[in-house]
Amino acid sequence: MPDITRITAHYATLRDQAIALRRSGLSLRQIRDRLGIHNNDLLQRLVKGEPPPEWTKRPNAKDDLRTKARELRLQGMTYDQIQLELGVSKSSISLWVRDLPKPERRRSREESAAIARRGWEAKLRIREEERQQTKQDAARAIGTLTPRELFLIGVGLYWSEGSKDKPYDRRERVIFVNSDPDMIRLFLAFLDLLDVERDRIRYTVMIHESADIAAAEDYWADLVGADRSAFYKTTIKKHSPKTQRKNVGPTYRGCLAVRVLQGADLYRRIEGSWWGIVWGVAEADRQNRT
Repeated sequence: MPDITRITAHYATLRDQAIALRRSGLSLRQIRDRLGIHNNDLLQRLVKGEPPPEWTKRPNAKDDLRTKARELRLQGMTYDQIQLELGVSKSSISLWVRDLPKPERRRSREESAAIARRGWEAKLRIREEERQQTKQDAARAIGTLTPRELFLIGVGLYWSEGSKDKPYDRRERVIFVNSDPDMIRLFLAFLDLLDVERDRIRYTVMIHESADIAAAEDYWADLVGADRSAFYKTTIKKHSPKTQRKNVGPTYRGCLAVRVLQGADLYRRIEGSWWGIVWGVAEADRQNRT
């Protein structure tokens, strides 16, 4: 068994030596090296109760900021203003100045709210300008489409929005339906590219009964530049009072269906072209992986 008396005496000797060294102005590292003690826990116990020498005390990096924050608070600044001035967190500011009186309100709540609202509106305007600028830059980057580009876009557009043949329901016909006038214009340009005569095209307006049907019919006829004789009878959709529709108002004009008469062969060309696009993507992906 260890000799407890000897160990206790040795510890007391070490403590006396450590305290003497501490009082002579040595740091913990210097005491460690002098006494050969490399156990930090033991070293801390040996000098417990003895304050470190002044030269080892590091200044608090935030003391100057704390003093400045208190000065600014006494001048009447808010936390936001102090944060902008000093670049420190609000939590630190709150800790430093919470014992100081709050600055008197210089503006009414209504004035402060109005200022904040104007600031927010200015931010929204800047964001909207940035959005529009991004869109305009992207639009200009497209430039003039080549016939091949228009063809590929038209095929993809039709396969997204057009009617399709099913194994269980053979319907090889070209019918494109959309409510976006630009989509309709693009699809008609695609048909023009494929030399589809306009007298082979028929249109159908599809719209809810609560809308201005006559105005919608006029709008679509003017958009496609077709005589009313090219239009089938408008399809009226029954409106359910339980449904909260958002497509209402004067800008709601329903959808336009564009149908190509005798379009089976055209449909097959479109579907085959779509297969070609898919195969082309798969081949490019295969080559990238090898």
